[in-house]
Amino acid sequence: MTNPTAPQFPADVLGLVREVPLSRRGFMTASAASAAGYTLAAGPVRADSIHTDTEGLSAGNAVIGGGNGMPVYYARPNKVAKAPVILVAMEIFGLHEYIKDVTRRLAKLGAFAVAPDLYFRAGKDLTKIIDFKELMPVVNAKPDAELISDLDSTVTWAKSVGGDTDRLGIIGFCRGGRTVWEYAAASPGLKAGVAFYGALTDPEAQKGIWPKSPLELAGDMKAPVLGLYGEEDQGIPLTQVEAMKAALTASNKTFEIVTYEDAPHGFHADYRSGYRKEAAEDGWQRATGWFKKYGVLS
Repeated sequence: MTNPTAPQFPADVLGLVREVPLSRRGFMTASAASAAGYTLAAGPVRADSIHTDTEGLSAGNAVIGGGNGMPVYYARPNKVAKAPVILVAMEIFGLHEYIKDVTRRLAKLGAFAVAPDLYFRAGKDLTKIIDFKELMPVVNAKPDAELISDLDSTVTWAKSVGGDTDRLGIIGFCRGGRTVWEYAAASPGLKAGVAFYGALTDPEAQKGIWPKSPLELAGDMKAPVLGLYGEEDQGIPLTQVEAMKAALTASNKTFEIVTYEDAPHGFHADYRSGYRKEAAEDGWQRATGWFKKYGVLS
């Protein structure tokens, strides 16, 4: 597979430049990774990826709108009448096992976590695509207006099945991190967001379907956002992170942005070779603390 190059791909994809391990020991074969439900396009899958069980949870698949509607994966704690709702915004690789596991981790903390399959209209299983050149036209064709509408529909569905959307949060990774910033600017009902290495600027070629980047929307943020970034991210330079801090500060927005030394893009993705345990665990602790601070989690 050809690695992405600067003129062709958005910043979140540039950050996925592979760190090729010296040995394949500790990594699943492609067939094993596929059987376990992980994406193939992201590269080698670590054999010791985190797995969160469903004990004490209700978890599974649903379809919003029925028939050919939008698939979601959800996890919620048993014996909780109205759990707070946290949307899980996916990477570009489809609704695969890592994203599902994150929903279960949040459910263990008391949330009704829902991960919508935001690219379902393409009619392709993105987890099975192995070539970025096939993947990118699909994910880059998603208009922001449709993205926001799909998230709103997910919130409406979660409320209809007993979720407490008065305590609404969103967390996202990679492209999903950008989604967090976009949704925080669009949703008046959002209480808090957490963006793991979400792109802050957009390619000029995307302007037609992505009208404004997170940086351009800094003044419109309606909820507190925690941004978590790696200092070694090849697609999101620290100059952009600093520009976002300055824009949010100038607009008197509530936010926090943390950067991790020696951490690449995708440092929280425990299935990838770029996983950095210390940064991932600290980021997760900060994320859950953020949701507690702003009334999403108890």
